[in-house]
Amino acid sequence: MSDTPIIKRVERTVRDYPEQNVQGWERIGSLAGGVLMMGKGLRRGGIFGLVQLAIGGAVLARGITGHCSTKALLEKSRSEMDIARSRIEEAGAELSKLKTKAEVAAEEAVVNTIDAVSGPKGV
Repeated sequence: MSDTPIIKRVERTVRDYPEQNVQGWERIGSLAGGVLMMGKGLRRGGIFGLVQLAIGGAVLARGITGHCSTKALLEKSRSEMDIARSRIEEAGAELSKLKTKAEVAAEEAVVNTIDAVSGPKGV
């Protein structure tokens, strides 16, 4: 057999499977829809029946495994979009703070310049 302990072998095989991202009614719908489409494809026959059989098989596999690669990609891109949005909002807040600091510094510079100009002349 293998020198790897049984627990490590089981952990390795469990991690190889993708996480389930299809649950509840969505999974039940995939199972029912896949079986229905496969049945229709078998009854129809021909090239269109074969296409319907293939699509039904993919939908059935989605329901059995509970994983949908397309849904995983959409969720990943949605989370990346949320991260980008929060970074943009943080940058906007930082820019607003910098603008406020610049306005305050400009006001102080104007006040200091007016005080320097209107100060005592002949001392």
